[in-house]
Amino acid sequence: MRRRAFIAGAATLIATPVLRAIASPGDQSGALLELARQMAKRPYQPNQTPLPAPFAGLDYDAYRGIRPISGRAAKLPVGPGYEVDLLPPGLFFHDPVRIEIADKDGFREVPFSPDLFTFEPRYFGDIPKTAPGAGFAGLRLRHPLNTSDVMDEIMVVQGASYFRAIGRAMTYGLSARTVALGTGGSDPEEFPRFTHLRLHKPQGDSIRMEAVIDSPSLAGHLDMQMQPGADMQMQIAVTLLPRRDIADIGIAPLTSMYLKGPIHAAVADDFRPRVHDSDVLFMNNGAGEHLWRPISNPASIQTSTFVDDGPTGFGLYQAPRRYEDFEDTEARYHDRPSALVRPSGDWGRGAVVLVEIPTDTEFMDNIIAFWRPEDTLVAGSEHQFDYHLDWTLSAPPDQGAGVRILQSRSGREHDRPGTRRYVIDIAGTVDGLTPDISALGGVQISGIGIFALPENRGTRATFLMTPQDAEAVDLRMVLRDASGQLVGPVWLHRWTPTRDGEV
Repeated sequence: MRRRAFIAGAATLIATPVLRAIASPGDQSGALLELARQMAKRPYQPNQTPLPAPFAGLDYDAYRGIRPISGRAAKLPVGPGYEVDLLPPGLFFHDPVRIEIADKDGFREVPFSPDLFTFEPRYFGDIPKTAPGAGFAGLRLRHPLNTSDVMDEIMVVQGASYFRAIGRAMTYGLSARTVALGTGGSDPEEFPRFTHLRLHKPQGDSIRMEAVIDSPSLAGHLDMQMQPGADMQMQIAVTLLPRRDIADIGIAPLTSMYLKGPIHAAVADDFRPRVHDSDVLFMNNGAGEHLWRPISNPASIQTSTFVDDGPTGFGLYQAPRRYEDFEDTEARYHDRPSALVRPSGDWGRGAVVLVEIPTDTEFMDNIIAFWRPEDTLVAGSEHQFDYHLDWTLSAPPDQGAGVRILQSRSGREHDRPGTRRYVIDIAGTVDGLTPDISALGGVQISGIGIFALPENRGTRATFLMTPQDAEAVDLRMVLRDASGQLVGPVWLHRWTPTRDGEV
């Protein structure tokens, strides 16, 4: 099953929209936030209505055979420069989402009905007139992003509290979520879901979306202001209202896929040199350090915690940007966005958490990064987290002193069984700098060196690591000048044995 096919464009027909009035503009200030507050005071009420025909029991191909009709559920005008498609239920998307669109009289909810869609005859017979208990699965937002005469997709909201977005000349890749619960822990993960989505009238080139989320542990409100362009820039406020004490919260979670790359290429026998949506976790911590953590596809679930106080940014990055880096004409991994979270205000003490999950396929997300506050969110309290979220093709922000990491590679040292060589390539020349390598796990580090690459391709730092009996090794490299001062970013990586137990 191909994740990217979920967001393929659909063929459409012409019809007339049917909308139901909700309220006037003057009544709407804080209305959905207040709804979330009231929901949090009551026990969680799950959707217990089975999905009815024709949306129940669909496989992937049948689900793709449902297409919103233009003017009824597709290409609905939201305001100057924006249209929205409403997505059908089915496959993994069973829970109904109320969708409201601004118009001159306020906000109007679009009533759900099977006759808003066409159904591919080879998968469907007679279509019922009604589908009690069914509702929209989410929405797809459109804007003339690349050319003035085409309404490109710029964001999709579908499934749990997930959303993904793109800027100019990008293709969909990693996703974001409103919140994560229990991610990387020993207990099953909980997935809060959208129950309401509301699109406001555009203001200039920007547009606002609000949402309500709900789950057994909390209710919440998402307020998102979007500015599409070369980058998709979002200003986000998330309000969380716990029903129970929550210590395993994840704020501003990003979800991505990493199958293989030069940090550990032997994971998959594949003609492509790289297969990933993201390959680096980048962090700007409260101490002013720039941290560069290559992502892996480990043999077992790995959770890495980077303690911080007042982070200024973290994100999942797609560092290589050439077609030759991936050699994939269909997936276009070189055009998939990076995503950078920049907190607004002081988020206090906590940690950036990275979860890496083993996978043998590129069609399942296996990488999650988020912020976890140090303090537990207490039942009955209210917490707001404000941040910027940028979807970009740009490199990470300045990594310090003009020193920028280009890539990380590793492989077995064939004349030294049980030893692995690492190389870290750095832009430009780093005359007078010395690599300082450390490792947690009682392992042996040797062969440290640094030298210029040919054809002015930068500088390479390299070292050997012999893990001996270690089950995991956390590696750290910094560059120091003659006085011992740190220069540039901090390179981090966690080594684990391969699935066959080899180094």
